Amino acid sequence: MKRRIGIAIMSSFSVLVAGILFTNVLFYVASKPYIYSTPDTAPSAEVALIPGAALTAHQTPAPIFIDRVNTAIALYKAGQVSKILVSGDNGTLSHNEVNPVKRYLLSQGIPEQDIFLDHAGFNTYSSMYRARAIFGVTSALITSQAFHLPRAVFIARSLGMQAFGVRTNTKHILFRNYIREIFADEKALFDLVFHTQPKYLGPTIPITGDGRNYP
Repeated sequence: MKRRIGIAIMSSFSVLVAGILFTNVLFYVASKPYIYSTPDTAPSAEVALIPGAALTAHQTPAPIFIDRVNTAIALYKAGQVSKILVSGDNGTLSHNEVNPVKRYLLSQGIPEQDIFLDHAGFNTYSSMYRARAIFGVTSALITSQAFHLPRAVFIARSLGMQAFGVRTNTKHILFRNYIREIFADEKALFDLVFHTQPKYLGPTIPITGDGRNYP
């Protein structure tokens, strides 16, 4: 009996590991042709999409977040995108990932009318889903780190966007970022397969409009 239980546990564990490996390889292989190492090698698109990330204790974007924002700024100033969409978690009054980024973008000379904020981008899937469903984004350059881009690009393209990834600075990546990504891929695949809707949708905000009308 103990031997059969041990075999069953080992078999279940092997299936779990195989499923995790399959999903991670799928995301990596499928998205690789659409990921660019530098802004100047990336194609043009409608919008630069900045996925949310951590804030500092002073409620300013953490270095890993700033790296994403700076890449979006480079794309905008090079004329490769005409709008910037900042997506992040604003689930409580005390936690707002998007407004600090807007202030930083304005300080770097980005016109307010070209900045759009998604306050309900609670995770990568929600950010990509809402970019398409709420903001009407058809093509995007997603600015993020190498560990995150395969998942972001895979989700965005699966949801119907002509999406590409642009790698940002890698010096602020921590080992735990890679570990977290291993399991985040499985959640993303589940959401795609079962057509999960984000926690919040709401009225449309055309990305082709004026960002000053949508604070």
